[in-house]
Amino acid sequence: MNWSEAFVLTFVPLFIAIDSLGNLPFVVSLSEGMTRHERHRMIYLAVITAAIVGLVFLFFGRFILGVLNIKVGSFAIAGGLILLVLSIKYMTTEQAVELIKEEMVAVVPIGTPLTVGPATITTLLLLAMQFPLYIVLVAFVLNLLVVWVVFMLSTWIVRFLGQGGLKAVSKVFSLLLAAIAVSMIIRGLSLLGILNIIV
Repeated sequence: MNWSEAFVLTFVPLFIAIDSLGNLPFVVSLSEGMTRHERHRMIYLAVITAAIVGLVFLFFGRFILGVLNIKVGSFAIAGGLILLVLSIKYMTTEQAVELIKEEMVAVVPIGTPLTVGPATITTLLLLAMQFPLYIVLVAFVLNLLVVWVVFMLSTWIVRFLGQGGLKAVSKVFSLLLAAIAVSMIIRGLSLLGILNIIV
């Protein structure tokens, strides 16, 4: 496998797990009433938060799990189950934005857990086991750059797609997230030796 193939195989799962387009409704909702400067500051803080959390787990994730005596397979299953529940909730309810806003109003929910949450962390850990660390790092950094661009253009994108188009994109990404969640669960079962399947 050459560098370009490895990059694509790391970039795409992270892009889908991070789901910058699917998170746009949250960004728009949480930045409602903010000035342009305040919105940009929120986005910078969110991306920095996501970067810190992601890098900590990319470089020290397996050590942290080892200290807590948690196997990567178990973490993958847990992350997959949480992601599956969240993706189903986003596909079946119109209240997701308000629920998140009410529950997480005192913190920065966009950086974590929306951008770098269980799905992204589990994906990083699994990719780091399958590909060279520097490729996963480059793919993660470039994905964060995509997140920053998408969030900075959030107002324009919402105007272009419209609320209906944005909801449609969000639903499609939720379906893809559900598929990734199932893949993570299967991968976790495989890592624990319960299934003899590598995905």
